[in-house]
Amino acid sequence: MNKSQQGLPLYLSVVLLVTACSQEQRQTSHSTDPVTKQVMFDDFAYPDLAAFYANGWKSRDETGHPGIKGANWSDEGISFHQAPTGAEHGILRMASQTAGQGENTRHTQICHARKYLQGTYAAKVFFRDEPTFGPDGDEVIQTFYAISPIEAPMDPDYSETDFEYLPNGGWGHNHDPAMWTTTWETFQLEPWTPVNENTRQGGSYAGWHTLLLQVEEDAVRYYVDGQLFSTHSAAVAPEVHMSMNFNLWFMPKGADGSQGPLESTELREYQQDIDWVYHSVDELLSQDDVEQRVAALRANQQYFIDTVTEQSPALPSPCGL
Repeated sequence: MNKSQQGLPLYLSVVLLVTACSQEQRQTSHSTDPVTKQVMFDDFAYPDLAAFYANGWKSRDETGHPGIKGANWSDEGISFHQAPTGAEHGILRMASQTAGQGENTRHTQICHARKYLQGTYAAKVFFRDEPTFGPDGDEVIQTFYAISPIEAPMDPDYSETDFEYLPNGGWGHNHDPAMWTTTWETFQLEPWTPVNENTRQGGSYAGWHTLLLQVEEDAVRYYVDGQLFSTHSAAVAPEVHMSMNFNLWFMPKGADGSQGPLESTELREYQQDIDWVYHSVDELLSQDDVEQRVAALRANQQYFIDTVTEQSPALPSPCGL
């Protein structure tokens, strides 16, 4: 009881105490309700691209870095399917193709609005070690990441956080599969000058995996299937708002020592599936936390929700590099 309550009748003191407790309980309930927070959730249960775009998604349609020079980026590789084993309600599938040259390569990328910074990012994805058809062996990259546009070479305010699965090796390493996480401070394309922290763990990640990223002002933590994968420092932690992205692309020869595409003119295709994506602003959540919230949203038949506020004015959200 505080000093202002001293000397009050006992019954009135009890009323004040009960009222205070009730207010505290309401505040606690409010703070743990995912619907009342700034969250974005998408279950990718779409009938077509028009419905997908209506919820703030874009697909990349410009040429340029990264990937094989001259390759096309388009939404031809985006499709929606009934949920296979291990997923629920529906999935988005990205499919990228190449026959080794830019003119016969199609990369795929999807992007959501540039309004995400600190908090928890999570997605359930299905990686593949082998092509859907055609010869195997291309250095291909399957991803979940957040990124801001780079305003100039070596821009100190650039932000990027990456999960990248390389089933056939790459980045100058052998042909064995590996997962990479990379947090970028900045970079320059010509001459290539990267400033980042990265972590590589070898081994196959084919199949369904939950990727979770916690972004704070002074640290970035990456988790795979609930296990801490890497921690990167304040030196590279994001400083400006980013868009959330997935892409699937083929590494060019020579990129950080990469072998690039196969020496084959036969067309081949790789696929990556996405069951859901989730973000909560300024909260550090575990995989169990996120999965409970996803389950609750699904139980309420909320297959898309976006209460994350735009910056003022809203930031440009190009779907590109």
